[in-house]
Amino acid sequence: MPGIVLQSSLSVRILNLLTTIVTIAFLYCGTLATGQTSSPASPDAARDWKQVEEGMGRPGQMQPGDVIKFGMPRKDLHVVLNGVDIKPALALGSWAAFKRDGSGAMVMGDLVLTEDEVEPVMMKLQEGGIHESAVHNHLIGESPHVMYMHIASHGDPVQMAKAIHDAVALTKTPGPDTAPAAQPAAELGFDQKQVEQILGHTGKINSGVLQIGVPRSETITDSGMMVPSSMGVATALNFQPTGNGKAAITGDFVLLGSEVNPVIKALRQNGIAVTALHSHMLMEEPRLFFMHFWANDDAVKLAKGLRAALDNTNSAK
Repeated sequence: MPGIVLQSSLSVRILNLLTTIVTIAFLYCGTLATGQTSSPASPDAARDWKQVEEGMGRPGQMQPGDVIKFGMPRKDLHVVLNGVDIKPALALGSWAAFKRDGSGAMVMGDLVLTEDEVEPVMMKLQEGGIHESAVHNHLIGESPHVMYMHIASHGDPVQMAKAIHDAVALTKTPGPDTAPAAQPAAELGFDQKQVEQILGHTGKINSGVLQIGVPRSETITDSGMMVPSSMGVATALNFQPTGNGKAAITGDFVLLGSEVNPVIKALRQNGIAVTALHSHMLMEEPRLFFMHFWANDDAVKLAKGLRAALDNTNSAK
């Protein structure tokens, strides 16, 4: 009898131990699935990006997700569409964003180019080991015609920064402002708060343009690496005032294949033109499509149309 009791007691202890192990494993997997960890942020997350900034030849700005982003607005271009002088912050902003990937980094970006700049820039990027993921239009009917070259690459961050710098140097993209003048508070001429309330997201004013980003709810990866929204996988909604409560709008919706046609329908029903539909990336999961749009009308009315389109997506609320 004592032997039976001892064996039973040992079995209970083993069962309790296994239950504890399974519970811990479950909790750990749960925190991974939600993108949360119980450990403090790694010191690597705050690494110095100085050498990358030197390679790019301009300062970067830290973004959520331990991303450093370099803005390169095409202030040299005078682009007109349907009588609207397009500000760089509306649709002419080249950029590149870096995120650490082990000992290397991932870079994504979008270079705004004139037609004659496309070939030399592509050649220079290829020589530097930077992969292109798309070359296409974002607008229709603008003058002069503008092309957009998307990049998505992995490698040594300093070498990639130098390669991008050398490619951009073949264009007329202005260098960084050494001492930007202080800008007065912008008067948009339309009800910014109402627009933001309709869309359900607040924005920021950048050089006279209201910019609103709407992240997707899914985790997006590229070659197995998580891609933060700040690297170009959030829907971008830009409003440039055109007077009397009106605004020119453009940007792009980030969509699953199943969302493409419902969003097209919602935009067209609200007087918003669809100007392009294409990919920006090559190895992303889930597969994403980017839909560009254009309209110039009452800003509040257009916000309602954009919201109708957003309601057909799995975007963060």
